[in-house]
Amino acid sequence: MNSIELRRALHRNPELSFQEHDTQRLIIEALEAEGISYRKIANTGVLAKIEGERGNLRRAVVLRADIDALPIKELNNVEYCSVREGVMHACGHDMHTAILFGVLQAMNRKRDFEGTLFGLFQPGEELNPGGAVKVLEEHPFEGYDVAAVIGEHVDATLEVGEIGICPGQFMASNDELRFYISGRGGHAARRSTIDDSVSAMADMILRSTALNTAECVLSIGRVIADGATNVIPEKVYAEGTMRTFDKELRERTHSYLHNNARSISEKYNVKAEVDISYGYPCVVNDVMLAYEAMIVASDEGITVRELKPMTTAEDFGHYTEVYPSLFYRLGVGSMAGGSHTATFLPDERAIEIGERMMQRMALHVLNK
Repeated sequence: MNSIELRRALHRNPELSFQEHDTQRLIIEALEAEGISYRKIANTGVLAKIEGERGNLRRAVVLRADIDALPIKELNNVEYCSVREGVMHACGHDMHTAILFGVLQAMNRKRDFEGTLFGLFQPGEELNPGGAVKVLEEHPFEGYDVAAVIGEHVDATLEVGEIGICPGQFMASNDELRFYISGRGGHAARRSTIDDSVSAMADMILRSTALNTAECVLSIGRVIADGATNVIPEKVYAEGTMRTFDKELRERTHSYLHNNARSISEKYNVKAEVDISYGYPCVVNDVMLAYEAMIVASDEGITVRELKPMTTAEDFGHYTEVYPSLFYRLGVGSMAGGSHTATFLPDERAIEIGERMMQRMALHVLNK
């Protein structure tokens, strides 16, 4: 099986986070056909290992691909369209998985490198707190000197043949926010007998979204107030997301949201609560690895775009907190459409570019 065949098999059979049983089976079958050593990890993931022919085998590079799909009904008209109703590889993780397999396939056939190469097929990237946490809980690289963890993500804002790299702070942390308001409900015309839970929630939302800056993004995407034209509900619920690039700012904003809830409670005579679910940490690229990757890409004839920090989030950030790491964007062409949409369809020509970039970067680090 080649990488394009694997990609199409995965695309046809997408699975949601931590449900990637068939995906795991497909990956294992592909690895076994190549004689590549592996073990299962984080329940539905796979960790492959290839030892080089020379050098210190305790020195290691980890290549990571996420393998889960999204709860989206695919609307593409291709022969390998998803056969799972309401599930689709709408974020390109099938591309990531295929690229990693292609790199392992090539490096296993010619082990002319130093050290040990790990290929991490990670489950559950799309679901907080992320599969990276489960991977790290198993301490899979204990006893190894991990020189780099390297990952990528497809990007339709870049054309095929381009990669995007951001040295240092790259992607934001993400937290899930849930707001609860409860009070006396009742007839909307009898103001003296009710606590206006709807106005209280509106005030809470406006105070929260007023915190938006270039360094802090806070958005509310869902509000439930199950009343009527003349009914104020007892309970109102809202949820959203918060993204920051700075740990101190993250904590200060959390404190503000909790203080704001207390203020709302007093102002509207309601019970206001905020539940904050910690998500992924920031993705912070090792600066030296980032600039070395730019040189490697240029030597391979791949066009490099230096990117600015992004407010999107990735559980790859957990690896960047532990090991020197590099996460970059792989161009799949503007015709691919938007990720997380029902018609997202990356250009498969990007697979060869992705394999070449990831393999050359792995060899560059291992053979230093």
